Amino acid sequence: MTSPRTWALRDCTFEVPAGRVVALVGANGAGKSTLLGILGGVLAASDGAAEVTGRTAIVTQERPLYRHFSVADTLRLGASLNREWDQERALRWLNRFEVPLRRACGRLSGGQRAQVAIAVALGSRPSVLLLDEPLTNLDPLARRDAVRQLLTDVADTGLTVVLSTHLVAELSGVADHLVLLSRGRLVVDGDVDDLLAAHVEWIGPRADAPPAPGEVVHAQHTDVQSTFLVRSLADAAPPPPGWLCRQVPLEDFVLAHLASGRNAVADKEKAA
Repeated sequence: MTSPRTWALRDCTFEVPAGRVVALVGANGAGKSTLLGILGGVLAASDGAAEVTGRTAIVTQERPLYRHFSVADTLRLGASLNREWDQERALRWLNRFEVPLRRACGRLSGGQRAQVAIAVALGSRPSVLLLDEPLTNLDPLARRDAVRQLLTDVADTGLTVVLSTHLVAELSGVADHLVLLSRGRLVVDGDVDDLLAAHVEWIGPRADAPPAPGEVVHAQHTDVQSTFLVRSLADAAPPPPGWLCRQVPLEDFVLAHLASGRNAVADKEKAA
């Protein structure tokens, strides 16, 4: 909690299996950084508890690096501050992205500083790696390569990665578990494949309801068309004339739940 009258997280209970890539998604101010800080031991929760099995490393948005230290100096500092240290692993990450070891951190680009912070975190041999918007400063090619390398580490070592990001379009094929926050509350939590399999998207003529039963998560209308995200565990019947029923893409799923969660949380706050 930030003060006796305000709070950053509430009703936020979930469990993540080991060895997963977890996408932590939410709008600005949703509580993502606070949650990662609590999980990483940087922040203390005023209520409740967080339990993380194994060693944890966190890369925050600030990327706290000593500007006058060279990259090599930074690795030596990491080795001296951690009980366990894998210099080869850290160097392998930096070499892959051609980060110059002799250059001072203050003279690196924003993307290179992010790579140094990730390399130090990986060098500490964590079981759980917490990344707060780590890919923001990377160009598209570097983002793709960084994600691929993280997925390789997950497969090779059983590493669990919790990745906070605004790049919703790039989550498909990367994250296998989703934690979605809205205004400090948990909205969705679960395996991505299971969540998508339990929802369908109906697109058709302007209507007040979809043409098949199910819980409407979110509805969007224009003058002539309606789109419904529907939670339905039953197989969808053949769509009636004029309607399209499709498996919802991950980006649409996330955006619809964010909009729905924002409205639901606002209603709870009004009723409180």
